[in-house]
This record gives sequence, C-alpha cells and structure tokens, in this order.
Amino acid sequence: MAIERILLPIDFSDDSLNALAYARDFAAAFNAELLLLHVIEPIYYATPADMYVTSPNISMLLDEQRAIAEQQLDRLSAELTAQGRKHRTILKTGTPAQVIVEAADAAHADLIIMSTHGRSGLAHILLGSVAEKIVRHATCPVLTIRRVATEAKAEKKA
Repeated sequence: MAIERILLPIDFSDDSLNALAYARDFAAAFNAELLLLHVIEPIYYATPADMYVTSPNISMLLDEQRAIAEQQLDRLSAELTAQGRKHRTILKTGTPAQVIVEAADAAHADLIIMSTHGRSGLAHILLGSVAEKIVRHATCPVLTIRRVATEAKAEKKA
C-alpha cells in the first residue's frame, strides 16, 4: 500500500504540534503530501424558544477565529515550505470529527495522523473524544499520537 497523502488535523495545541512533527517525518519517509486541516467549530447558543442560532457577535468571533487560524496555518506552511515538504493547508468550519472524516475522504487521504488529548473519566464522557469518533468512522487508517508517546520518544533520544 502506497501512502501518498496524510491528513493531519491540527488545533495548534502542543499535542497537535507534536503530532505535526511526527507526521512531517512520516510523510518524508514516504514522500507523501501532508494535508494540515484546522476545523473551526461553530458556536451556538439557546434562545428563549430553544432554537440554536448564531448572533452577529458570534459571527464576529468566528471571523476572528478564522483570521487567527489562517495566520497559524500560513506560519506552519512557511516552515514546511522552508523544509521542502509537500503540503497543503485546509481550513473548514463544522463539527470536528465529521469534518475530519469528510476531508480525509474528499482528499483521498491514505492515512490520518492526529494527536489525542488522552482525556478519561468525566472529561471524556462530557467532551467526547474526537479521535475516537474519527477512528470509528474514517475509511482510511488512523494513527493517534499521545503526548506520553512523544515525551517518551524525546526522553529516549536525550
């Protein structure tokens, strides 16, 4: 099986930047294109009639989030370009797990590499696990990178 495209969902957290470092090296080994995907999640609130809508203030917040995300993606893209890495950046809005699975399908990704925050217990129940949903629904393999794994790898190198 050839790996030509690797999708990397990125939220700019330390965990996702660790996954980026791993994915960058993985992509280089296969001469694969790296697709950096950032998903902006819509913000909804309940009105008195219990209808979920967005307000103009929330729209401004989303515009600001989009601008910041574009700047972050541009910065990462410049770094990857300087390293001679094949890559594209993708910015979408929606429910992260659903958008990531759809983007992987649309891009014909051969692999998804993503970080996990490793939540457990109540946090996992309340927040859910984006990674778990992606593993369940993706049509391509998913490689998850936990902070513990990247920290252990760094300690072995030291």
